[in-house]
Amino acid sequence: MKKLIALSTALFCAVVVRAAIHTETVEYKQGNTTLVGFMAYDDATKDPRPGVLVVHQWKGLTDYEQKRAEMLAKLGYVAFCADIYGKGVRPTTPQDAGAEAGKYKRNRALLRERVNAGLDTFRRQKFVDPKHIAAIGYCFGGTTVIELARSGADLAGVVSFHGGLDSPTPADGKNIKCKVLACHGADDPFVPAKDLEAFETEMRDGGVDWRLIKYGGAVHSFTDWKADGSMKGAKYDERADKRSWEDMKAFCADVLK
Repeated sequence: MKKLIALSTALFCAVVVRAAIHTETVEYKQGNTTLVGFMAYDDATKDPRPGVLVVHQWKGLTDYEQKRAEMLAKLGYVAFCADIYGKGVRPTTPQDAGAEAGKYKRNRALLRERVNAGLDTFRRQKFVDPKHIAAIGYCFGGTTVIELARSGADLAGVVSFHGGLDSPTPADGKNIKCKVLACHGADDPFVPAKDLEAFETEMRDGGVDWRLIKYGGAVHSFTDWKADGSMKGAKYDERADKRSWEDMKAFCADVLK
């Protein structure tokens, strides 16, 4: 009986240790702009492991992306949330968020510089295997990770969740070295048919290994737990959220193996 209790205790402790997710903020720079990222990983092992870069939605780096990073850490990855806007820049209203996101959508070169600064910082973290990194992004972040791929970044893959799928410079598809997965709400009113067509054409012409998955009934922000429908066309969809997360897990397991 004592042996059984000891074994049960050991197993319980092992589970507790395994579930210890370490989190920390990481300050870094792009040019003269100070940025503040967030990192999460399971500290039960000190071995290098594959990494997943996470890029935020239009309100900047919030507890939403931090929660996603912790979920990724529980899957065995090191996760790093990049900061595109800069230290202290966290819009609170849709109007301010739209204005801030617009700065980077209109200046894709700057957007690429900011996200690549996050990727470079992530590569240098001691528990990350720099040769096995993928990137995922939500809404604005979904647009951003596709721009990261278009910049020619050395990545295993990128996943866009309800991101913008426009193709402002179609020839840039030829720069993409990694696999691409776009998780898209089939009824998203913010991504017009012409953008979908442009995205698909760019991927084909660029010879990219790409996938576009549409989730029936889902609109914009379908993974965002806080999207309550108060903004027309943007609402959380539990079914699409769970399905897209599973699709992302399978994709990352494949490209980061």
